[in-house]
Amino acid sequence: MVLAVLAVPCRAFAHAALVATDPADGAVLSQSPARFSLTFSEPVSPLVLTLVRPDGSQLALTSFRLEDQTLEIDNPETLKSGTHVLSWRVVSVDGHPVGGSALFSIGAPSAAPIAGEAVDWTLRTAIWAARLFLYVGFFLGVGGAFALAWLAENRRCGQRFVAAALLFGLVGAPLSLGLQGLDGLGAPLARFASPTVWKTALETSFVWTVLVGLIALGLALLSLAGPSGLRKPAASAALLGVGAALAASGHASAAEPQWLTRPLVFLHGTAIAFWGGALAPLGLALRWWPAEARAFLSRFSRAILPVVAVLAASGIVLAIIQVQAPAALVHTAYGRLLLLKLALLLFLFTLAAVNRSTLTAPAEAGDTEVQRRLARSIRIETVIVLAIFSVAAGWRFTPPPRALAIAAAQPVSIHIHTVKAMADLSITPGHAGEVAASMVIMSGDFGPLDAKGVTLVLSKPDSGIEPIKRPATKPGDGTWRVDNLVIPLPGRWNARLDILVSDFEMVKIEAPIDIRGE
Repeated sequence: MVLAVLAVPCRAFAHAALVATDPADGAVLSQSPARFSLTFSEPVSPLVLTLVRPDGSQLALTSFRLEDQTLEIDNPETLKSGTHVLSWRVVSVDGHPVGGSALFSIGAPSAAPIAGEAVDWTLRTAIWAARLFLYVGFFLGVGGAFALAWLAENRRCGQRFVAAALLFGLVGAPLSLGLQGLDGLGAPLARFASPTVWKTALETSFVWTVLVGLIALGLALLSLAGPSGLRKPAASAALLGVGAALAASGHASAAEPQWLTRPLVFLHGTAIAFWGGALAPLGLALRWWPAEARAFLSRFSRAILPVVAVLAASGIVLAIIQVQAPAALVHTAYGRLLLLKLALLLFLFTLAAVNRSTLTAPAEAGDTEVQRRLARSIRIETVIVLAIFSVAAGWRFTPPPRALAIAAAQPVSIHIHTVKAMADLSITPGHAGEVAASMVIMSGDFGPLDAKGVTLVLSKPDSGIEPIKRPATKPGDGTWRVDNLVIPLPGRWNARLDILVSDFEMVKIEAPIDIRGE
């Protein structure tokens, strides 16, 4: 029961997190920067990069370079005074898009231009529905075709249901791909047919899930309507195709170590399809063809225990990788969805265990009343399975705790530039608590600056926190460091560096820095 409760198919919106910007969010610069940079918690591919000027006009940023996890963006014009918004939308390696914006000012702040849009709930609902259709096609359609080919005596039992589920998948697959493009661009549903939307969708890793999934759905249809000699091979290849499609993209498959997570997602998806797909045909066989259903039930009963063991074992490992800490089950949206899914799983496994212990043997012996009761119970199981798919489709919009933890562990960095001196300040990890600060000091013209001493001063007047002053040490690698520094609260802090240039000259440079919550 413990294994059953912890079993989960871990796919979610996955999410590269922004960990640093240059210019820093909220920074006030004396002159127009030559470039911008965005550093993420994992590698990304840019979809849309836009600079919103103080007057609200927009400039598309098309010249950029990817350097590991940092996106370097060229600024094609000299910016005027006022507040600008750097708006970005990228897609991470797991195929899920994410966007945001950062504000900075030239000279002095002005009224911030409007950038970004509210959540498009119509689009989100369409994405959720298309993902649910895809799950129905994969698990009930392909899994049902496999059950008919290998377990059922009478292929008529559930064939229409399985064919309908496959059609749901065939509709959901291209819809999901097009909606992925819309979500990537942040475009409304009305632009679904736009070539740019589909080009964007084809550049994400989700395209492999759709392509492999369509092949699996086609093979499942072939097993239903093709020659008898092809039915079992086609159904088997289709079932394996479901696992391969799910392992091709998604947060769990993109998690490290991928040599472990991708095979686990493959096994988990294949096991779900085997079990979930057999339910409806078995229930229909018990209801309408009870004599022939006895062999079907016997084969399913013998095969299901090892399948559930594989499902549970793979789910446990994936859950540990994705959730990491038990507290995340309550404190994150992903965890709360997981708890809801676990409650449904507990109900499902309890019902299945009761059926196996009290109804299966009499039904296999031919007790028609028990067979009818078992058929009704299986219908309830199928409804619960659909509810689980509905919850799992909601993970498309929630980052898993693993991704949040990676983002939280990343440093926050700012670049401070004045005429007399400049510095790159990095605080690791970039959240409240015990941290370490690293500083690279240079002259205002990017030359070397042999400072006699550096002091880091952090203040947060809006929270009533007086300046925290810590002298930095120079370990010999060209940087200055402050270790064992405690930042008590998240939020926007003012970071000041007091640089002792000589015995008679002190240069002070400062800029805001955003510290995340733990």
